Amino acid sequence: MPEDLPTIELTTSAEAANQRLDLFLFARLAPEHEGLSRSRIQALIAEGQVLVNGLAAKASMKLRGGETVLLTGPLAPPPLTAHAEKIPLDIIHQDNDIAVINKPAGMMVHAGSGLTDEARGEGTLVNALLGQFKKLSTIGGELRPGIVHRLDKETSGLIVIAKNDKAHERLAEMFSQREMKKTYIALVHGWLTRDNGTIDAPLGRDPRRRTRMTTQPTENARTAVTHYSVLRRLQTRFGKFTLINVKIETGRTHQIRVHMASINHPVVGDTLYGAAGRIVEQQTGPRRVKHPSALTLGRNFLHAAELEFAHPKSGKRIHLRAPLPAELESFLGRLEA
Repeated sequence: MPEDLPTIELTTSAEAANQRLDLFLFARLAPEHEGLSRSRIQALIAEGQVLVNGLAAKASMKLRGGETVLLTGPLAPPPLTAHAEKIPLDIIHQDNDIAVINKPAGMMVHAGSGLTDEARGEGTLVNALLGQFKKLSTIGGELRPGIVHRLDKETSGLIVIAKNDKAHERLAEMFSQREMKKTYIALVHGWLTRDNGTIDAPLGRDPRRRTRMTTQPTENARTAVTHYSVLRRLQTRFGKFTLINVKIETGRTHQIRVHMASINHPVVGDTLYGAAGRIVEQQTGPRRVKHPSALTLGRNFLHAAELEFAHPKSGKRIHLRAPLPAELESFLGRLEA
């Protein structure tokens, strides 16, 4: 073991029996190390920097009491960086001032949290942009060059990129003034009772689960308005679903996902907000199937399908579309088969 790595050695007590390793470490170390998170502890364990009785372990390992736990490496994560990567991009439009990318699901827009330090900054849209374009706007800083707005990691679709600061400023103004028209397609659980509707409910960070947003009253809640219209109602052997068109006036974090869940119609695949991870074939009538079939999606059924805005330099109207990705089309086919 390298001698220059900081090490922390702990001995588990009898009271720690049946406690998870990550929870034990967090409880012991967090009071003395401000800002230390449980996810950072889990990242160190995943990287093999936590040894229990000399052996690598899992975060979920149940302790017995009396173990020697050795932690190596810094408790503070290394600083996030953005670097160029040769990652193919689906470029829908580009000129000297902007580019519009059809982002796939599974790609983070910029560096963020990850199970390991490597995962925090690898394979991001920013990295792909740096590998593709010579120049991007600098207003977002070194971690977010060119980034004017975001899409969630598991949401696919159109995102506009600024190649210079003037374009960035004008695009940001358009978003602020609600001049940027964004249209999404989503599949939600259940049948919406009305063909058209508006959800006007402020969103804030959930104080109990910081990875979630909520429509419950919070001190940091901000105005959020979502309009939806029904494209198709599906009656399938897996239950009822509604394919909807969604337009948002505001661009709050997780806005569509939280708003749809708030009216008991969560987006399919969105387990964070109540959707099932596995959609099981429903058992109806006298004939019962011993092993009913099930569907899994592995992402949210949410796609940024259209963008309409005035070009930040010429003022010319631009209207762009991105079709549903193949995995969503395939899921719809399997659902209705």
